[in-house]
Amino acid sequence: MPPSDVPPPPPATPQTQIVGQQTAPSTAVPHTPGLQPQGVGVAGQTNSLAIISLVAGVGSFFAHIIPGVGGFTVALVAVITGYMARNQIKQTGEQGMGMATAGMIIGIVHLVLIALGVIALILIVVFGVGIAFLGIAARH
Repeated sequence: MPPSDVPPPPPATPQTQIVGQQTAPSTAVPHTPGLQPQGVGVAGQTNSLAIISLVAGVGSFFAHIIPGVGGFTVALVAVITGYMARNQIKQTGEQGMGMATAGMIIGIVHLVLIALGVIALILIVVFGVGIAFLGIAARH
């Protein structure tokens, strides 16, 4: 086919676009000024879960006076939030790795102390009951 037989391309007409309508989305996430998408941190910002972990770890020693909550629950919160904070910090580059680690360690130490206390209490009760029965049996 000779070049003169090729039909010319149709003239470029501007496409009508309605205000607020896009031909292709520019981003999958809507833009909200002043807010950051979840999971994205600022390098100079301290991770909030790290702060919660440290506060819960220290507070767990004083939380035994709160009925229904107790130090065990608060220490468990410190360990879990510390673990979550460390994972977030690795992904986002935020500050607070030391606080998250300290909160985890304090929470774990408190949980171990609670476990040792429960074991000691059980042993005291078992030996106390045993001595009481032996004392009763020795009298008869």
